[in-house]
Amino acid sequence: MKPEQKLQWLSYLPNIITIGRIIALGPLVYYMWQKDYQTALIITFFAGLSDGLDGFLAKRFGWQGWLGGILDPLADKAMMMLCYLVLAWQSVIPLWLFVMVVLRDVLIVLGTSYYHFKIGKIKQAQPTFWSKCNTVLQILLILFLLLDLADWWHLPFSMSWLFYAVGFTTFSSGIQYVLMGRRMARLEQSHVN
Repeated sequence: MKPEQKLQWLSYLPNIITIGRIIALGPLVYYMWQKDYQTALIITFFAGLSDGLDGFLAKRFGWQGWLGGILDPLADKAMMMLCYLVLAWQSVIPLWLFVMVVLRDVLIVLGTSYYHFKIGKIKQAQPTFWSKCNTVLQILLILFLLLDLADWWHLPFSMSWLFYAVGFTTFSSGIQYVLMGRRMARLEQSHVN
């Protein structure tokens, strides 16, 4: 057996790390539900490190594949949604914000699915400016809240401004994706006609 064949299993390492991050969602939700925010914060920290590590390995060594392309964003989105769900259930974040975040993602999934099956295949989805801003703010909100709830760092400011910032970027990115989808649909139909 050639040495490169012996080491071929290493190419699965990014996916193994991602699967580990998905498995860690169970303990994360459990500890958040139990209000053991310190343990939840530690799990979140290691999940963030593993996300960076699997991405680095995949790009550095060319270990990118279709499975990783599905699992990695799925793990990230599931973690975000579950954190928002628990925090909304515990009334840490306002219900209106949780509903906006969920509706935006449902709208994007339904719109993308409709486009893919009824209009044309989507080669690669590029996140928009407002979507990137939204992701950063959503992550910061969870991080700040967990730090505060774990008594590791009390915020010197009110969180309400961050709730509204996440709400604004959630709404803006949702509208931006709808407009982008309509523009792509018009272009696709003009090529067909």
